[in-house]
Amino acid sequence: MLHLRMIVPADRTDTVVALVERTTGTTHVAVLPGAARVPQGDIVLCDVAREAADGLLHSLRELRIVEDGAIAVEDIDLSLSRRADQAEEDAPGEGADAVLWESLTEATHEESTLTVTYLAFLAVATMLAACGVMLDSSILIVGAMVVGPEFGPLAGVCTALVQRHPRLAWRSSLALLVGFPVAMVLTGGFNFLMNLLGVFSEAQFAAPHPSTEFIWQPDASSFVVAFLAGIAGILSLTSAKSGALVGVAISVTTVPAAANAALALSYGDYAELWGSSLQLLVNLAGIVIAGVLTLLAQKWFWARQRQRAQQA
Repeated sequence: MLHLRMIVPADRTDTVVALVERTTGTTHVAVLPGAARVPQGDIVLCDVAREAADGLLHSLRELRIVEDGAIAVEDIDLSLSRRADQAEEDAPGEGADAVLWESLTEATHEESTLTVTYLAFLAVATMLAACGVMLDSSILIVGAMVVGPEFGPLAGVCTALVQRHPRLAWRSSLALLVGFPVAMVLTGGFNFLMNLLGVFSEAQFAAPHPSTEFIWQPDASSFVVAFLAGIAGILSLTSAKSGALVGVAISVTTVPAAANAALALSYGDYAELWGSSLQLLVNLAGIVIAGVLTLLAQKWFWARQRQRAQQA
């Protein structure tokens, strides 16, 4: 269940309450007349089943509550109520499958913003991956994958394409197009420093790396893994099962490929530079394609669910 707290202009309170009451899957409706001060209006509270929330939020947007008032949405961790249980039963579909598009757009908007913190995480992750390559350490490679924040902008691109949100698409693309080059340049500088200190060497880079050579040797399986990871990542975001994102992070080699490309460029190994760059592009493309298809499938599924509910 979700809890909605709305500030509603007084002249639209009756309309909003009527909308909430006729929405299948809502309960615990309360109205506090004149309680809101900034902006002025009435407070309307209700609980709604997750699978019914997206349609309700869309209707509230059409009433311009977002422009003239406010809507806050919170997850209810525990609700002891027969009415709540009945609301969940009445709502079409299952809450675990529901997509809250407003929440997804907001989450990807925050995660896809090009900030100093985002660049720092991406640069550190790329440097960790560079250490993993030089030491041929799969553990460091996995650690770098987990630290990398690149799935946020990738999810933002997917959401923007499906929702036709140009500003989100631009913001997410900017985070990727600026983030990876900056991280690679900083990793190149990090490699130069490590060489000066005698920690890294060209001979160390040229030595066989059986544990990490997959990073610059893309094949069909690279796309398949990225595609599956993209599906899992989007499902974890839309179903609020964020724990699955860790598995997604360690399934794709975006950050390690960027790190190896930076190292290869530093040492003039253009064969590995090409292979690493191709691996990076294959992974990015696989995630975006899978993410878009997954969101489209979910959008179609819930449109069908709503049609069946209306016909019933």
